[in-house]
Amino acid sequence: MILPVHALVKHRLQQTLTESFGIAEADQPSIVIETPPRRALGDLAVPVAFELARRLRKAPRVIAQELAAALGDLPGVVRIDAAANGYLNFFLSRAPFVIARLSGTAASAPLADMGKVIVEHTAINPNKAAHIGHLRNSALGDTLVRLLRFQGRPVEVQNYIDDTGVQVADVVVGFTELEGRDLASVRALADDPDTRFDYYCWDLYAKVTEWYSADKGRLDIRAHAMHAVEEGGTPLAEMAGFVADRIVRCHLRTMARMNVDYDLLTWEGDILRLQFWAKAFEELRALGAVFMQTEGKLAGCWVMKIEEAAEASDAGQNLDAAVDEEADPQREKVIVRSNGTVTYVGKDIANQFWKFGLLGQDFHYRVFDDRNGRPLWATTSTAPTGGPVPPPFGRAAAVFNVIDSRQAYLQQLLKQSLAAMGFPTQAERSIHFAYEMVALSHATARELGYADTESSGKPFVEVSGRKGLGVKADDLIDRLIATATSEVMRRQPELPAEGARVIAEAIAIAAVRYFLVKFSRGKVIAFDIQEALSFEGETGPYVQYAAVRANNIFGKLKERDGVTEGDVVDALPGLDPSALTDGEDADELWGLVLEAARLDEMVDSAVRTLEISQLAKWAFGLAQSFNAFYHRQPILKEERDDVRLWRAAAVAYSRQQLTLALNLMGCQVPLRM
Repeated sequence: MILPVHALVKHRLQQTLTESFGIAEADQPSIVIETPPRRALGDLAVPVAFELARRLRKAPRVIAQELAAALGDLPGVVRIDAAANGYLNFFLSRAPFVIARLSGTAASAPLADMGKVIVEHTAINPNKAAHIGHLRNSALGDTLVRLLRFQGRPVEVQNYIDDTGVQVADVVVGFTELEGRDLASVRALADDPDTRFDYYCWDLYAKVTEWYSADKGRLDIRAHAMHAVEEGGTPLAEMAGFVADRIVRCHLRTMARMNVDYDLLTWEGDILRLQFWAKAFEELRALGAVFMQTEGKLAGCWVMKIEEAAEASDAGQNLDAAVDEEADPQREKVIVRSNGTVTYVGKDIANQFWKFGLLGQDFHYRVFDDRNGRPLWATTSTAPTGGPVPPPFGRAAAVFNVIDSRQAYLQQLLKQSLAAMGFPTQAERSIHFAYEMVALSHATARELGYADTESSGKPFVEVSGRKGLGVKADDLIDRLIATATSEVMRRQPELPAEGARVIAEAIAIAAVRYFLVKFSRGKVIAFDIQEALSFEGETGPYVQYAAVRANNIFGKLKERDGVTEGDVVDALPGLDPSALTDGEDADELWGLVLEAARLDEMVDSAVRTLEISQLAKWAFGLAQSFNAFYHRQPILKEERDDVRLWRAAAVAYSRQQLTLALNLMGCQVPLRM
């Protein structure tokens, strides 16, 4: 990894600026470390001399020369040059760098203690099957979790379950009004092995939406159902609870296929039953942060003025349009409706307070499921009578809410509420990890059964779960696996069917996860099956293939020469380092190692900017560099032992870093491709 070297360089520069230039650390400019465009210019470049030129009244070139002379010797650095343009260039000790990273003796970069981080992601309404848009949320959220943990930060992963929202109420209305079912009938349907319950509810949700559209008076039935669900203790509430439980279990199975896991399921109903919102509401009302509107269309509603909020798109404002009074021209958001029910914004505010440990109350907890011997916990409003002791949930130092960009102004309300309550630090650390929607390419839409894909005139096909138009996540994954299986069997016809499917599953998940994170999160993406599964270009399978190729090299080294990666590492200290230091081939070999070492730098940048696409693009670039190196500098055919072993070391480190990068994106390296 490269960040420990960055930390050393920054520290010594800060010391030198203080001791030799008389500039206190607090007054020093930020020290930025760049990667030079050409290997001849060094391994690291620092432009700090430009920042100091005006203060010191000297040319950057002169300042760089003085800094180079004053720095003296740095561990792991063989030369420091002051470039004519004012850059300070550092050349690293190549052989010790490679040996330290392959042997695991390299220092780790220090990490400031920021306390526990909560990442809430997925949060699918428990009323129907997950769709492709939900996969982008979970892929981004789970990757963020993995990056934070890679940095050594304690992370708690939460999945918010909106079991009292309008969507669940709609499915209950569908069962009771359209199909005349009671709870026993719904339970029998869910238990039927021939019925995909989440798929069934998907279709029912679309039907009930059409039913409302046919007669707006039916919205009163929806409002009654919502009241009953929120109050609890009613047959409708019992049915809603059952539906939500079963759908959540379906969602968990879908997400497990994507290598996504959670620590805690937070059930919205528990927020209501435990009076979390009531307490938060009273405190907000006392401070004047919420007030009752007495006139206009929001008369009788408790509202909050939206201050400095991001403008919401029309789609975002209409998410709750059928049952929620909307923000008026004065930008007021309804927190409690005129009929007394709490909007999801109000419940989110209470939950955000709890996440930071500011509510003075806590949930009870139960084990919801066992995931490979590790309990998945869920909130409950009933005190347990025994069983395992839950870990300490909540009380975070920072909170990331992964939710699409249409919710920007609602997430702003969470920050606004925290600030109004006198918690500016928590407001600052309440972070909306936003992203744009997922559509389908026209080719993929046709492949998945869309009859008319061109009439809209758009370059992609939009989907809508409310209208029943969309791609269920499991259907997409199944199609990807089937397509990948055909490709694997074409390339490896001798493989047994089960072995081919295992490989295909790894390829399919890498294809979809990589595709969903490789774009900037602010970009609408059109998912394309063929593009995602391609073994060429910027795809997950391409990165996997580079790692598999590296594995194959070591497999052949062991088979032919009996040499393992451990043998290579043990041999390096006694080798002539010229294969790593002299000539163009050496520069290419060293360049591959140095680029592979930047993984921790990419993770740090991705977390700071919340642009996970940086990691994906870096992994693709490293795979390209490795493949170019592989073709230009053969390992198995190289006759000189020292050159072969140094090249093998570069392969080993590239394999290690590519495998780590793929794992950070939730992807595995298959045995063969």
